[in-house]
Amino acid sequence: MAWVVDSCILLDIALADPQFGSASAQCVASRLADGVVACPVSQIEIVPQFGGQMAQVRHFLKQSGIQHHIDWIEADTEAAADGWAAYVKAKRAGQTLKRPIADIQIGGFALRFQDIITRNPDDFRPWFPGLVIIEP
Repeated sequence: MAWVVDSCILLDIALADPQFGSASAQCVASRLADGVVACPVSQIEIVPQFGGQMAQVRHFLKQSGIQHHIDWIEADTEAAADGWAAYVKAKRAGQTLKRPIADIQIGGFALRFQDIITRNPDDFRPWFPGLVIIEP
């Protein structure tokens, strides 16, 4: 089963981030044999760093060994909807400030796979308690 890689990790690698790039690249590389997947939402999130060109995003992902042709399916929508409902409940109770729809979608997508690689575990943990989170 493949790992889903969060947008922040993709940007760390693509931008050769001086603080996080090396650790993120090593973390992803160590899981390539299992398969690493970029959620369609993450691809949209990172496209501005590629001049708005999805072809360049896909080229980067392919060169990095990251799968990018995985479709969003109904189960992803259902998982994301459950996460969003939990978020809205917490928001209404004054327990959170962010409006993380992209994180909710990425988390819902990740539940279908072997979980997620991210530097931002708190963006996922409250809404997807069963999601295994790997930090570089």
